[in-house]
Amino acid sequence: MQAKEYKVVALRECPLPETLLVCNTPSCAVNYWHLHVKTAPHFQPECECFVVLLLTTKRHVKGHSLVSIGTLDSTLVHPREVFRAAIVAAASAVVLMHNHPSGDPAPSSDDIKITRELIQAGRVVKIEVLDHIIVGQGKHSSLMELGFCQN
Repeated sequence: MQAKEYKVVALRECPLPETLLVCNTPSCAVNYWHLHVKTAPHFQPECECFVVLLLTTKRHVKGHSLVSIGTLDSTLVHPREVFRAAIVAAASAVVLMHNHPSGDPAPSSDDIKITRELIQAGRVVKIEVLDHIIVGQGKHSSLMELGFCQN
């Protein structure tokens, strides 16, 4: 058996307009989604895609990581995968995001459950989960604004 040396490789540049240098509201995160996640070659609008936005202590966007591409109405999400890029990139905080291909951004009970689990996991590794935003057709839901992201 051989051990391996690993490294993280950036996949592509995601230039940020001046208005997105700081991501401190759900609307800023949704703007980032539309600029960089929706336009990525791997994005599949007919499937749920779960993405983690990586932020500095001053809430500047470091980048994002695609965690999972699921099916029409679900996706697998595990804390190990969610926090992997955040740890490697030395992110201070994250914003969780995924789309609902149905267009309705209302959170499901599973969305709320996984959000609470990821907040707990973030506490263990000292990475704050600021929000979980669900992107729908022309609208979005912020689980923080709905009271489900209590840190």
